[in-house]
Amino acid sequence: MKAKRKPVEQRSFLLPTLAEQLDARRPIYQLAGKIPWGDFEEEFGAFYSEEGRPAKPVRLMVGLLILKQLHDLGDETVVEAWRENFYWQYFCGEVEMQWGAPCEPSDLVHFRHRIGEAGMQLILAVSIHLHGPKGGEKEVVIDTTVQEKNVTYPTDTKLYRKVIVRCWKLADHEQIQLRRRYRKEVRKCLLAQRGRGHWRTVKQAQRATRKLKTLAGRLVRELGRKLSTAALEKHQGDLALYRRALAQKRNDHDKIYSLHEPHIYCVAKGKEHKKYEFGTKASVVLTKTGGIIVGAVAHEDNLYDGHTLPEVLQQTEALTGSVPAVAIVDRGYRGTRRIGETEILVPGPKPKEQTPHQIRQLRQRFRRRCAIEPVIGHLKSDYRLARNYLKGFAGDTRNLLLAAAAWNFKKWLNLVVSFCLNFLRSLLSAIDYPSLRPCAF
Repeated sequence: MKAKRKPVEQRSFLLPTLAEQLDARRPIYQLAGKIPWGDFEEEFGAFYSEEGRPAKPVRLMVGLLILKQLHDLGDETVVEAWRENFYWQYFCGEVEMQWGAPCEPSDLVHFRHRIGEAGMQLILAVSIHLHGPKGGEKEVVIDTTVQEKNVTYPTDTKLYRKVIVRCWKLADHEQIQLRRRYRKEVRKCLLAQRGRGHWRTVKQAQRATRKLKTLAGRLVRELGRKLSTAALEKHQGDLALYRRALAQKRNDHDKIYSLHEPHIYCVAKGKEHKKYEFGTKASVVLTKTGGIIVGAVAHEDNLYDGHTLPEVLQQTEALTGSVPAVAIVDRGYRGTRRIGETEILVPGPKPKEQTPHQIRQLRQRFRRRCAIEPVIGHLKSDYRLARNYLKGFAGDTRNLLLAAAAWNFKKWLNLVVSFCLNFLRSLLSAIDYPSLRPCAF
């Protein structure tokens, strides 16, 4: 059910409102007045019915999502911090100070599922339009990165052990008596992995890994025989995933790296400190001069960088309302020169037919392309893109869009702070202090 609107004119006659008590010069206070909250309520109102228990206000939930990503907090921590920060309460639409929690942390999970990817794109679009003409530049910079999932570093031993543990839990849940559980054998095989790094015991560790694979296969086949027809149909997807994980080889494609996140894949970006990353590839579009993120797409498949351009340019057009005329990329996009109306600029040898002035302009564009690298670094270190804790590929998309929106909001807040500082600096420089002038003797 839709949330009931609080009457604006009804207020305490003893205490002033939050808007009257707080400092209106604070950037977060000014941001609350710039965001069109009515657009969110109109767009997300279709997800609520007219009957049932009243839901939390849309502004409260959207505000919590923005604050969570903006300050790199979890669902539980942002709810707890909201109770202690009255500026956050005003940002989320409260009229008076609140002592209780705004909602349960799980309500944020349900709200993310409710609005879906389209709702996250609306939040990103609002953050883009907040910057005015800077968000509609005709030249953009595009690059890809990897959004790592919250999974352990995958090895065969870990995967086989998880299959065995899940088979035990499935048997207990369906009340199936297994012929053997192999608890002692599994424990011995795991202890043998401690010698994998030593030349004397590496073969023993490898034999233990093969033994774990054999035990996992036995349990999966036994469950397939003993499960009832209804239970087998219910858990058919899990059993198929286990068989696929046990049957995969070293050089196979579309391998399983995690049982609870089977969609992730391995990406080798050539980094010296981190050769392999496990997650999903993400494309980021940045305006060349303003530095506003106008596009962010998570790719379900490990595509070549040049093949990701049509999808990300289509999203940029949907968010900004215009097609970029020029997209500046790195050498990882070689082979693509034009996508629709967008020209793709890839570094390469100097064109012989161009004048020295044109070559200098082209070099300046490619130098400006490097500006997207620190932006991606800030997205990872400050806005929860380094490790994604949201479930499934849908969680990858939502986390990426919220991180891009948080970057845009933070950039607007920084602009407000810099404007105030520049105004104060100019005001102080214009004041004449006669007592501070040097005396003429």
